[in-house]
Formats: sequence, C-alpha cells, structure tokens
Amino acid sequence: MKAMILAAGLGQRMLPLTEHTPKPLLKVGGQCLIEYHLHRLRDAGIVDVVINHAYLGEQIEQTLGDGTKYGLSIQYSPEPDRLETGGGIFNALPLLGSPFIVVNADVWTDYPFVQLQKPLSGLAHLVLVDNPAHNQKGDFALKHEYVHAQGDQYYTFSGIGVYGAELFQGCEPGAFPLAPLLRRAMDQQRVSGVVYSGQWVDIGTPERLLQLDRQLCE
Repeated sequence: MKAMILAAGLGQRMLPLTEHTPKPLLKVGGQCLIEYHLHRLRDAGIVDVVINHAYLGEQIEQTLGDGTKYGLSIQYSPEPDRLETGGGIFNALPLLGSPFIVVNADVWTDYPFVQLQKPLSGLAHLVLVDNPAHNQKGDFALKHEYVHAQGDQYYTFSGIGVYGAELFQGCEPGAFPLAPLLRRAMDQQRVSGVVYSGQWVDIGTPERLLQLDRQLCE
C-alpha cells in the first residue's frame, strides 16, 4: 500500500514562521514535521510515498529528495495552483494505486500506521480523535464502526485515513474539497472509522508548535 502526505497548504496561520519555510519543514523536537511521518511510515513497512506540494514546494523536494535517506521511495505531485484536499488527491491518483493511505503533513502523532494496512471494505476509513480545545464540536460521529456526518457524539478527524480510488469516481481535474465526497460516502454507509486515543496534535498555530517542541525536548 502506498501513502500520500498532504503538504500543499499555505500555512497562513503559522506566519511569520512560514514566510520563507513551508509548514511541513518547520522543525519540532529537532526534526521537520513531515520527517516524523516518513519515519513512522517506513517503520510500518510502507515505503512508497507520494507528497503533493504548492507553496515553496521546491524546498520540500530539495530537503527530502527521492527518499533514499529515509529508506523510502518518494514521488512528488506538484500543484502550480492549490487544488484543495480533494483535488490534490485526485491529481495524484495515477501515482497511488488503490487503496492508499493519506496523512496531513501538519499533524504530529504516534499513530501506528501499520494498522491501516488492511483490506478496505468501503470507500474510506478514517482515524478520529477526541475533540481538542480548538475543535470542541468535532467533525463526524462514529456508530458501530461506521462514520456518520451526524450523530450523538462527535469526534475530530485526525487527518489520517485510507481511501479507495472509487471515492473520486466522477470527479474532474481542478480544485475541490474532500469533505463532500466523504459525506456522500457516509450516507451510503461506506466509510468505516476508529477512534485513536494516543498522541495527536494539530499544528495549527505557532503556539501549538512551540508547545509540542517543549514536550518532545523534555
């Protein structure tokens, strides 16, 4: 199974740190954010990785190279214009096969990616987490191992998931979000999910980055 790391964001909430450095290359605990994912993917036996990029993307390619130094094979999916999450994944489908793992570059987690290397019964499988302070309402509900757009108890989408290429059937090239495709699949009960209770941080602000850096350096 291949994995895709989403690294095309502008990182506007991280300014001024991202003025000259793309967000995935910001360092925390002595490593770039994206390098934590690369190491964990390799440790899980996932060696083929696709990375999309847009803003300052050439820096990402120069830093990571072809992945040899991480024990990986890295391919890139550059976006001259940002395609949003759905469009970015759709654009990279020829490099991915099906199903494939997708991870947001701007989260830090100790989630064991090896748990995602299982047959995909529906169109998607999402890893959810308990709602952090900055997203107390949550995103999706989980009931009987199926993810729903509405429900009694909501969880936050971690930015980690497995998708089948069929999820993008009928899509056209260009910019579009992922969430509507997931909600449509949820209505068909074709999105499974799990709640992860381990470590997970959404690096959305410089303050959260600093807090995580202090935690990892202790």
